[in-house]
Amino acid sequence: MPHSQLTEQLKQNLQLAYRQAIDADAKLDELKKAGHAKFSTIFTQDEGFSTRSNRFTPYVQELAEEMTQLPTEQTALAPTLEKFVRKLGVVLQTLHAFKTQAK
Repeated sequence: MPHSQLTEQLKQNLQLAYRQAIDADAKLDELKKAGHAKFSTIFTQDEGFSTRSNRFTPYVQELAEEMTQLPTEQTALAPTLEKFVRKLGVVLQTLHAFKTQAK
């Protein structure tokens, strides 16, 4: 896949994650008001995030920042891209699981 197509696909997935994160954070706010959602972080350090939050949006913002800093040279891009895609996948999977269970 050419670099521009890859970048566009990542942007689309990041936008999807952002929209879902806003909805999930609103649901988490409702749960917190009802006395639930008593946790301090969504993801552990093992998942590669430096962010620590009990909401999804800060994690998506971290990914957006990382995307702007992706290297353009091929040799540096591959390992960085692998970490980025893994983290984006974790966010999307978790958002999907949360949406499914929160219904």
